[in-house]
Amino acid sequence: MNTLEMTDVVVEYSVRGGQPVRAVAGVDLSVDKGQIVGLVGESGCGKSSLARVAVGLEAPTDGEVRFNGAPVTPLRWRIRDQSLLGLQMVFQDPYSSLNPRRTAGAQLLDGIRGGSSAARQKRMIELLDRVGIAAGGADRYPHQFSGGQRQRLAIARALATEPSLIVADEPVTALDASSQAQVVNLLVRLVRELGLGMLFISHDLSLVRAIADRTSVMYLGKILEESDTEQLWDAPQHPYTRALIDAVPKISEHPSIPTELPGDVPDPAHTPRGCRFRARCSLAVDRCHEEPQLVRSEDRSVACWLA
Repeated sequence: MNTLEMTDVVVEYSVRGGQPVRAVAGVDLSVDKGQIVGLVGESGCGKSSLARVAVGLEAPTDGEVRFNGAPVTPLRWRIRDQSLLGLQMVFQDPYSSLNPRRTAGAQLLDGIRGGSSAARQKRMIELLDRVGIAAGGADRYPHQFSGGQRQRLAIARALATEPSLIVADEPVTALDASSQAQVVNLLVRLVRELGLGMLFISHDLSLVRAIADRTSVMYLGKILEESDTEQLWDAPQHPYTRALIDAVPKISEHPSIPTELPGDVPDPAHTPRGCRFRARCSLAVDRCHEEPQLVRSEDRSVACWLA
């Protein structure tokens, strides 16, 4: 049984006076303990919408999300069920996800359950130390930390409930290059040391290649390819995956200019018929006017008539 199991998830938003926007159009995705699953794709592909549904911040329009075998109920004003505290999220912008009016220590204590006041304080200091923040940081406010420190503080807060799975939604996009490396290394170390599962969402395929065990490629609300990360990188089967890889700068003996993927992600309120990538694909054929299904073969899945 997978720690997180998403089955045929659909996320649709109503637009006043317009067509509904289907941000996620039927996605199957699973993450197990000790595993890092990367979810990649351009901005506007529905990755963040899927992440919010995965942790219960939003309810899916259709489909099912289960954590440790139990349904993930949408978050309301009441205290969350104890069984779901093991499912936590790290957001893209740590400054927005932290309360600016409360100290770092107070925000960590919110997630530490049970024990005496002294024991909870000790646990809070241990969490700060685990993410590389000195004990004195407990009395500081979010604006007194750097961007990288704020994201490490957000990770410590996610760890406070002793989770078994973390959803990290573009957790380093808002950081400088040095802080990005520190935060990514921290997340990977925590997964390996604590046996956590992690769904790592990014538009940076090269970053996902460096840390993920498996990778799912998302485009316009659908998974187009899913495979072991190295297999996907070495032998991509979908033209969209190949285009993302070709757009990554490479350092080699014979350097070349990355190939830019032409066009933009279409408006999800007006999804193209047939293959969603057809209008931007140089290999499109007549049959691409029919929508291909995600077909599993051995240890990978691909939704492409040419695969």
